[in-house]
Amino acid sequence: MFVELIGTVFAGIAAAGIVLLLNKLLSGRLPKWFMPVAAGLAMIGATVSNEYSWFPRTKASLPDGVVIAETVEAKALYKPWTYAYPYVERFMAVDTATIRNHEAKPSHRLVDIYLFGRWAPVSKLPVLADCEQMRRAALTDAISFEDDGTVQGAEWLTPPKGDSMLATICGAS
Repeated sequence: MFVELIGTVFAGIAAAGIVLLLNKLLSGRLPKWFMPVAAGLAMIGATVSNEYSWFPRTKASLPDGVVIAETVEAKALYKPWTYAYPYVERFMAVDTATIRNHEAKPSHRLVDIYLFGRWAPVSKLPVLADCEQMRRAALTDAISFEDDGTVQGAEWLTPPKGDSMLATICGAS
């Protein structure tokens, strides 16, 4: 966040410097308001660029085996351009390398889900998926596993058909 702030400030300074240089070359023919407007527009441009490039940068830095299962796009009234082209504000990724299952219950899969947010720290959430009944449950302290693979205390969530999280977990081998 701090690096982006510094980059935005330097974009404004650079734009103001270019206008200053251009004004010198034109013997002072540019209006006085042009420099602060150019600096402001450059800072807005840098901020918008950072908003839209966060997801591709973060996605590119994910290790092998981490698959993006779901993205959440954002629109905001104070950012009118987002209505034409929304940006990804947060996403959920499945670490397919951590998928585990019990010999007695091969349709149950235990996996780590990572929750990424634009200005939030990354969170890790262990999830149990029942690929046979197409439901999932977040693992909490109240859940216990029996020797035969049965799960006690799980609060199962049955998402709508075609849930991307279950499709990613159950589709992975």
